Amino acid sequence: MEKFEGYIFTALCSTNFLVSCLLFSKITREQREPYMDEIFHVRQAQKYCYGKFNEWDPMITTLPGLYLASVGVIKPVVWLVDLTGKVVCSTAMLRFINLLFNCGILYLLYLIICKLHLKEKTKTASRRVLSALSLSTFPVLYFFNFLYYTDAGSTFFILFAYLMTLYGCHKASALLGIFAIFFRQTNIIWVAFCAGTVVANKMDETWRTEQSKKKDDKSPCQIPFSVSGVKRVMRFLLEFLTTANHVKAVMLVAWPYMLVAVGFFAFIVLNDGIVVGDRTSHEACLNFPQLFYFFSFALFFSIPTSLCYHRALRFLQTLKKQPLLYLLITGLCLLLVWKFTFVHKYLLADNRHFPFYVWNRIFQKHEAVRFALIPAYVFAAWNFMDTLKSRSLFWSLAFLVCLLAATVPQKLLEFRYFIVPYLLYRLHMPLPTLTRLVLEFLLYTAVNAATLYIFVNKTFQWPNSPAVQRFMW
Repeated sequence: MEKFEGYIFTALCSTNFLVSCLLFSKITREQREPYMDEIFHVRQAQKYCYGKFNEWDPMITTLPGLYLASVGVIKPVVWLVDLTGKVVCSTAMLRFINLLFNCGILYLLYLIICKLHLKEKTKTASRRVLSALSLSTFPVLYFFNFLYYTDAGSTFFILFAYLMTLYGCHKASALLGIFAIFFRQTNIIWVAFCAGTVVANKMDETWRTEQSKKKDDKSPCQIPFSVSGVKRVMRFLLEFLTTANHVKAVMLVAWPYMLVAVGFFAFIVLNDGIVVGDRTSHEACLNFPQLFYFFSFALFFSIPTSLCYHRALRFLQTLKKQPLLYLLITGLCLLLVWKFTFVHKYLLADNRHFPFYVWNRIFQKHEAVRFALIPAYVFAAWNFMDTLKSRSLFWSLAFLVCLLAATVPQKLLEFRYFIVPYLLYRLHMPLPTLTRLVLEFLLYTAVNAATLYIFVNKTFQWPNSPAVQRFMW
């Protein structure tokens, strides 16, 4: 069975790469010149190709991981096949690097799914393969495989680092985390998540040991959501973090991640902040509704795999059982939306991005719309947590803390920032049925077909510019 699964997966990888190459060819023919942020990325990569490593475009806000990786791949190929002229480090050649990253992402997704769903190995070969294929075509990520952006490389190294964490190779994971940070500085959050899973595992072991001594069969994920349950968890966390033996056990395993954290802190001090280059458009704030936007985003893209009649019915029953709790949550959401909604200037000004139209046609219709959506946010958040209930409480806490850190400080509503947290969420859901996976793949395919068609065919021009503009994520 495993051999057959390998053949099927290899065939799907080849087919996926062939289809992606055909799409890549079409998109590159239609948009030969660098587009939007590619203008800065391509220009900087070409400087590195020509050996000008001391020149830096001040408009670029990320570290040079993408350009170093591109040169590291292209230069040996150019030398082997004796390429010369404009084709070397051309826009098309640089974009093709992300197509290679996409192949790696598909393989990494498959390996992570196999590791996370190891207990179901004998029954789920087709579901594992289809799940990996479907996630590799996740629309927001898949679109940027055809342009020279940092998303594909950033996601590749984060997934690779997490895979190494799952296998207990923490030094390799920390090293890959450094590579991920060189693509995007905020990836330090997902390196911290890798470390957080290590701490969560230690906490799970300690919790089980303590409960077995008390002859209590409750696991961390079965702790009742009540005042007494919260007190138990807080008491346990305080005791765990102040016990020398527990702290020592964690440090012996997690020290590679700590070195990365120390190095990153030194970078922030020397750089006087996390952003390199232009800082005016990347100011941190407490934009709490970003978390609500992410939950809504996750609900939409996970509808085929997470939503069903029984789950919706269970939500209504939960509302009926704990009305005061949900009234309190709704009131808190109202306060956060009222006092902590920030709108970035790019969201209001740049009509080439889909979030512009989401904001313009939904949120700006009326001042009350952002408050009217709160019940939907509450359901989306509940659905998000309910699909992860098979995971331990301490793992869920680590994930939620990192999710908060990755979304809330962002002033700009940008769907690309949701790629990594969404993939991690979807990977940790129980493996869906084959029918649900087919529906998910069809949804992703439909969205990809629509967005790529719009990008290629629905061009427009601004009144004060002759340049062709295109719609994109």
